[in-house]
Amino acid sequence: MKSRFFLFLLLGSIAVLNSCKNEFERLRATGDEETLYQKAFEYYEEEEYLKAQTLFELIINNLRGKVEAEKVYFYYAYTHYHLNRFILANYYFKNFANTFPNSEYREEADFMAAYSHYEMSPSYRLDQTFTEKAIDEFQIFANTYPNSSRLVRVNALIEEMRAKQETKAFAEAKLYFDLRQYQSATRSLENILKDFPDTKEAERIRYLMVKATFLLAENSVYAKMEERYTEAIQYAEVFVRKFPDSKYLKEVLSINESSSKKVKELL
Repeated sequence: MKSRFFLFLLLGSIAVLNSCKNEFERLRATGDEETLYQKAFEYYEEEEYLKAQTLFELIINNLRGKVEAEKVYFYYAYTHYHLNRFILANYYFKNFANTFPNSEYREEADFMAAYSHYEMSPSYRLDQTFTEKAIDEFQIFANTYPNSSRLVRVNALIEEMRAKQETKAFAEAKLYFDLRQYQSATRSLENILKDFPDTKEAERIRYLMVKATFLLAENSVYAKMEERYTEAIQYAEVFVRKFPDSKYLKEVLSINESSSKKVKELL
């Protein structure tokens, strides 16, 4: 009895699924734009985004110049976003903003175009192309809509992605240091200070710059030693001036003293 009951239940489920599938296929085949329009939005509200997208695509080209076109184009872009097709979402949100420059949805479309790139911003360990694109687009958004209620969120997202870029830059500089490529490490650390002037890691960065230039001098050919020890002294003096209470102060002072002695010996 139980086996027959489960068999009937399975057959019933298959029948329901086939019925739903057949209903959607029949709907697609009707060609009735008004019905397709209504059902597309019903599917969208039910979070059946693929079905909604399919129906939007059936009617979207025939709506040009009509009042309904604006809403369909906007929600069509959203279906790509909800289906995690973020490159396409970015494209269609931008296309919407350009096609309907006076739309009440334009600000949201511009935000979502940038946010679609934000969704593709990966771990700091990976390529940051989409992070850069998202930052650029959010900055354009902030300039275009200076009074937007979304600005607080936009600025927070930019700050989050800038922090990711900084983390990546520091990791690369530290890798150079660990690999004893001290000249590359120093230049990379300098670039962090230029690109991220408000970094919270300034003390550690300047400490590594002192240490990297000193170690570079220690391992240099004779002709380069004086120049590189002098550079280490300069970095050390800047560090002492900026961070007089640093936990690295004793080591930096020692490097400064050793570098000064070396320069005198080389003169």
